[in-house]
Amino acid sequence: MQLIIHGGAWNDHGGSLRAVAGSRYQEGIQHALDRGIALLEKGNALEAVIASIEVLEDDPLFNCGTGSSLNLDGKAQMDAAVMTSEGSFGAVAALQNIQHPIAVAREILTRTDHLLLAGDAATKFARSCGFPSYDPTTDSQWSLWREIVDHGQANLLPRLKSFRDLRRCSDTVGAVARDRSGQLAVACSTGGLAGKLPGRVGDTPILGAGLFVSRWGGAAATGHGEQIMRRLLAFRAVQAMRREPVWKAVATLLPENPRTLAGGLIGIDWRGQIGYGANTERMPVGIYDRGRIQIPSLD
Repeated sequence: MQLIIHGGAWNDHGGSLRAVAGSRYQEGIQHALDRGIALLEKGNALEAVIASIEVLEDDPLFNCGTGSSLNLDGKAQMDAAVMTSEGSFGAVAALQNIQHPIAVAREILTRTDHLLLAGDAATKFARSCGFPSYDPTTDSQWSLWREIVDHGQANLLPRLKSFRDLRRCSDTVGAVARDRSGQLAVACSTGGLAGKLPGRVGDTPILGAGLFVSRWGGAAATGHGEQIMRRLLAFRAVQAMRREPVWKAVATLLPENPRTLAGGLIGIDWRGQIGYGANTERMPVGIYDRGRIQIPSLD
């Protein structure tokens, strides 16, 4: 049994908005890993990745669920997705006022024949499933939103370009698990780019971009969503696992120059090997591999 979790890949840019010790990120990852392991030991990869992500969605330090980044209108529009090696998939995009977007994605996977619901319709579906209204906004995200607005201009497009360097809180979270039977599952959740246009959808809920899984392996991506979508990064990573171990696939697909594609990847291949990598300054990771736990240092 294997499980790997990441807390997002990002650049600190001096740490003005991420002035938090690496140990705090590691603590959050540890809690998520512990919850995921408990479910994985019961033999279900899908439940393990969902449980892991829900823990991170409840931790305001990570950009998902509580603590999600705000768009230009000051609203949290969240994306999430889950997929299994059996081909099941469910995702939500631009979801609002929900505590656990990943749980709504799971409901789409299990209750409907659809793959993706977006916007108000996704929120309406969540209410029909019994999910109550919840405000995921935090004080730190309001502070970031105010900084973006203060640096903006009257014209929207120049404003978007002017604060491109402020979008440091784009760290999607993700998890990949492989259970005793060899079944794989992947889950991702995010608040997206800070200051994004309302309605913008990133790579997280896009099949093959933010996540993908087949009998050859599973992968979850994080970073700049538009770059990831253009390259179908997760799909390419899993396809590469057919002929090479996951660590090599990750190293090959992530360019050294982050201007080309800024972000990271985690994955587990059909051999049961685990791999991860990032070309940004930070990507907190937690690993459970056949009874052994590893939380790599960030500092």
